Amino acid sequence: MNERVVLVPGLWMPAVAMAFLGAALSRGGFRPVLFSYDGRGRFDRNADRLATFARGEAFHFIGHSLGGVLILEALSRHGELPAASSVFIGSPVRGCEAGRRFGEWRLGRWMMGACAPLWAERTSLWPRPAPLGVIAGTFPLGLGRVVTRLAQANDGVVQVSETTVEGMRERVLVPLGHSRLIFSRRVAVLAARFLKQGTFEE
Repeated sequence: MNERVVLVPGLWMPAVAMAFLGAALSRGGFRPVLFSYDGRGRFDRNADRLATFARGEAFHFIGHSLGGVLILEALSRHGELPAASSVFIGSPVRGCEAGRRFGEWRLGRWMMGACAPLWAERTSLWPRPAPLGVIAGTFPLGLGRVVTRLAQANDGVVQVSETTVEGMRERVLVPLGHSRLIFSRRVAVLAARFLKQGTFEE
C-alpha cells in the first residue's frame, strides 16, 4: 500500500505524540509523516504551512484535537491541495466550551495564544469528496472537568456534539478520555480501517 498519512497533533502536543498511532499505521501498510506547528501562533499561518508540507500526491490526514481543526482549515483555504480519506480524533471543529472557559483565565489566554478564537461556537463543513471519519471519546477525564461542567457526552475536554462536521461519512464513539485517544490500539485500528475502506465497520 505505502500510502502517505499526515499526522497532526493537538494543542501543546509535539509531533512525536502521534508516534504510537504512526507506528500502528506503518504496520498496516501506511507511510506516516508527522507535522508539527506552533499551537500559540497564528492559525492561518499554521494552516498554510500544513498545505505547503502536504503538497504533491494526495495524502490521507489524521488530526487529534486541534490538529483536526487545522487540517480542516488547510483544506478549506487551499482548494488545490489533494486529500484522500481522513480521520479526525476528538477534534472540536464546532468550537469548544471547555476551551472558552479556560480562556477566561489569564493562564489560559496565555497558553492558547492566537488560537483562542477557535473555541467559539461555529459550524463546520468537510470540503472534499474523499470520506471523512470522526472518532470521539466518551470517558469524561480531562482539563474540561477542571474549568467547567460539561453537560453533554464528552472526553473530558471535547463534547461529542463539538466533533460534528457537516459532510462527514461516519462517527464512532469510544470510551476513552481526550489524551488517551491517540495512545489506543482500538483507535489506531479504527483509523486505519477507515483510511483503507472508508468506513469504521468491519
